[in-house]
Amino acid sequence: MDATGAGEADDQQWVERIADRARADGVGVAVAESLTAGRLSATLGRGSEASSWYRGAVVAYASEVKHAVLGVDPGPVVTDGCARQMAEGVRRLLGADVGLGMTGVGGPGSQEGRPPGTVHLAIADRRGTRSQEVHLEGEPDEVLASATTLALVELARALGAAPDD
Repeated sequence: MDATGAGEADDQQWVERIADRARADGVGVAVAESLTAGRLSATLGRGSEASSWYRGAVVAYASEVKHAVLGVDPGPVVTDGCARQMAEGVRRLLGADVGLGMTGVGGPGSQEGRPPGTVHLAIADRRGTRSQEVHLEGEPDEVLASATTLALVELARALGAAPDD
């Protein structure tokens, strides 16, 4: 899935799909984000009747916050395992039905030996936890925008509000 090139209008359409499905199904959504530093939460908070379905977010930018608050194992944080533990941790912490965890490298430099544009994203729900690694192109702000769109698309898919590719 290529999330690049999508704008705020596209993001808002994804948020409305998420909102509609979450409200219809009575599902609570929570996110744990690092790479996007609150951008994803701010976007979700603009959804219709967000207070009825959006449980909130943990913006765990510092590694110590990931470890202490979300229960991420000590060690590198630009990993699949970290994203999975973030998703599970925020789901548990905020009492959500669906939790999303996202970590990565926005750039311009590398982190933990991982190149800019590396993104790990995980979804935790009643079916378990699934994750993916993607590599996004562009300058740091473009990577953050693309990562936000990617997260919205994956949340919509997890809720059944978007087709599986």
